[in-house]
Amino acid sequence: MSIKKDNDFIKEILKSQEGIHLDFKQGISNQSKIAKTIAAFANTKGGKLVIGISDKKQLIGIDAEEEMFMIDQANQKHLLPPAALSFEIFEVDYIDDEKLLEEKFVLVVTIPESSQKPHLHTENEINTLYIRDKDRSIPSA
Repeated sequence: MSIKKDNDFIKEILKSQEGIHLDFKQGISNQSKIAKTIAAFANTKGGKLVIGISDKKQLIGIDAEEEMFMIDQANQKHLLPPAALSFEIFEVDYIDDEKLLEEKFVLVVTIPESSQKPHLHTENEINTLYIRDKDRSIPSA
């Protein structure tokens, strides 16, 4: 997978607000939790997960391959059926025209609205339908 350099794209992402189509994550530490967000995007109108940027829009940076592995595992283990995902890795070496001490990597995961709805989050043999409501992934009533 090629690594993209597009500081303008990252700058635009940093100006964006979390919402029905966008969610920021510093990193993935819990596969079940991120699977809920993937399911919610697939079941609603699609969206982007941006990994390596905090909720407060701080560029944290991540190990992109590790994060891709965690997301793929979450999708395979906790979603019935798994959702379609595409990954883009961005290398960031400048923010606001200031050179960073070392480059950082951001992973953008695109989850399209699914034609195979519903995607159920499954854990401990319990299946739950998640949807996106503003900037949250919630169980559907």
